[in-house]
Amino acid sequence: MSIDNSSEQQEFTSCRTTGKLGEAIYKYPSRDLWNEIVERPHLDVSQLNATVAGVLADVKQNGDKAVQTYEEKFDHVQLSSLAVTEAEMDEAELLVTAELKEALHLAHANIKSFHETQLFKSTKKETAPGVSCWQKSVPIEKVGLYIPGGTAPLFSTVLMLATPAKIAGCREIVLCTPPNREGKVNPAILVAARIAGVSSIYKAGGVQAIGAMAYGTQSIPKVYKIFGPGNQYVMAAKQQVSLHDVAIDMPAGPSEVCVITDAQSNAAFAAADLLSQAEHGTDSQVMLITTSEQMLHDIENEVEKQLRLLPRKEIAAQTLQNSKLVLVSNTAEAVALSNAYAPEHLIIATADYTQLAEKVVNAGSVFLGKYACESAGDYASGTNHTLPTHRYALAYNGVNLDSYNRKITFQELNEEGIRSIGKAVVIMAEEEQLHAHAHAMQLRMDNIGL
Repeated sequence: MSIDNSSEQQEFTSCRTTGKLGEAIYKYPSRDLWNEIVERPHLDVSQLNATVAGVLADVKQNGDKAVQTYEEKFDHVQLSSLAVTEAEMDEAELLVTAELKEALHLAHANIKSFHETQLFKSTKKETAPGVSCWQKSVPIEKVGLYIPGGTAPLFSTVLMLATPAKIAGCREIVLCTPPNREGKVNPAILVAARIAGVSSIYKAGGVQAIGAMAYGTQSIPKVYKIFGPGNQYVMAAKQQVSLHDVAIDMPAGPSEVCVITDAQSNAAFAAADLLSQAEHGTDSQVMLITTSEQMLHDIENEVEKQLRLLPRKEIAAQTLQNSKLVLVSNTAEAVALSNAYAPEHLIIATADYTQLAEKVVNAGSVFLGKYACESAGDYASGTNHTLPTHRYALAYNGVNLDSYNRKITFQELNEEGIRSIGKAVVIMAEEEQLHAHAHAMQLRMDNIGL
């Protein structure tokens, strides 16, 4: 049960300090500090947007040649062909361990099982006598998947994006990912793509990949919607092409997590969860909200201890400087602050997590209890890990089966339907001064003698 310490709150002074790893620590912050707490790191994107626009324009005009030029410039590889061949797919199968293949198949089965529960069932409704309305779910015919392949090749994202696309019935699933300096794509990405049913794979990364899928090139097909995470350049490219040329899954940015704990939480678990997001990239952000000052210090110490053991500790250490540890008076306040933050990932590791879960209104994906680490959702629980960041969870949801479909509405009217709604339609159209609308219905009313 959540303990309300609001009557004791007057004993504490709201303060902001800096922790030993450079993170901001807030103790009992007043509400007027919440806007500061929920802020993400800000980047000057004016020059970035200009660079992205230039690359996109070049790809639009020069197609494969431009993509190959930027692959040499940014990924330091000379490519004679952009398409991944069947021989390369077969080679990848030999390079991936049986253990990893087994893990990929398990994750794919769970992702498939969960997303199949989201299949749409159409219902025909007679809204008035003689007036029937219904929806039909139609898959997007061509979708493009962007899979980062830089410091951490995200083969798990292949499963997350391609599996629901296949379930939805998308006819063409195009995947772009950057190759290494030898011109090879990470073999686990290729194996995951084969498992999930990707149609074709191309060696293209960054802005040039987004442009290629948005406009089409001599090799890479134009798609109707682009999915997938990426760095600031990729995100800016997705947003720019979405203005006129192609739909995108969501506006998104660097990864983030919020962890809520109390005095009964496991400090080592919570620290590991914070670091699992911190290692994504230096522009990521992690936040801890806790009702226990002792737990705050225990988690801070655990973070410091575990950080030293991480291969990506330099990245995580920089990320922690963007991060925040917040002490609040009770778990109700913790959830309220989390809702204001609207995190991509939310872990509720308190004793009363079941009750708190009911109060969550803004989050991408929620992990309940001390054993539900965010890593489970990233890989194999079955939920999708492509989620809204940067407070976009206030208005967006993560990728799901509906992301790959369009709903087309249908209506059918017979003579009884004209009798039911004809007069109302004419009156409303005339009041809006849309007399051709009114005339279209009046003709039908006259036809049946109304």
